[in-house]
Amino acid sequence: VIATMRDLRKKGKLEEAAGETLGRTLRIQQLDVCCDTSVAQCMANVPGGRVDVLVNNAGVGHVGPVESISVEEMKKIFETNFFGVVRMIKAVLPEMKQRQSGHIVVVSSVMGLQGVVFNDVYAASKFAVEGFCESLAVQLLQFNVFVSMVEPGPVKTDFELKLLEEVSRSEFPGADPVTVRYFKDLYLPSSHEIFSTLGQSPTEVAE
Repeated sequence: VIATMRDLRKKGKLEEAAGETLGRTLRIQQLDVCCDTSVAQCMANVPGGRVDVLVNNAGVGHVGPVESISVEEMKKIFETNFFGVVRMIKAVLPEMKQRQSGHIVVVSSVMGLQGVVFNDVYAASKFAVEGFCESLAVQLLQFNVFVSMVEPGPVKTDFELKLLEEVSRSEFPGADPVTVRYFKDLYLPSSHEIFSTLGQSPTEVAE
């Protein structure tokens, strides 16, 4: 197993979780799915270039009034959530098709199935992933390559905490007072309650 992450300085928790498998059946490599060079370098370190199972799990989130996010920021979200998935699939697909064996697992979101208020851009990036993978899955059946989508709802991870930290620092430029009040007074408390009461653990999702 090759586990990847963008910033290897943060690999401590992963190494701890890996336990005795580290360096034996699991190793950690640097990978930035937004960078063609990084993807190529990572693939060059895969023994024989053979990937039996690809798990696309990289993702970034965003919540808030759409008026307060620039188009450039929207592009960055799509760069990770959509084009990152595309880059990785394109990197492994030729060899999988030639071998006529492989499995591509894409971690999407329930928001790829249903849009949620104040998650406009995030949901759009996940809808794009859903359409891409649903179309691709049909094409790959003749090559014995399978595509699976994982669409979790609320999951208790640092993902939500990071989003809340970003939100707490934002003044939401460009958004009207009514929308900002609705977001802060209604959406945020409700979202926090949902994650607290209904959120799954990463272990539950993995199982």
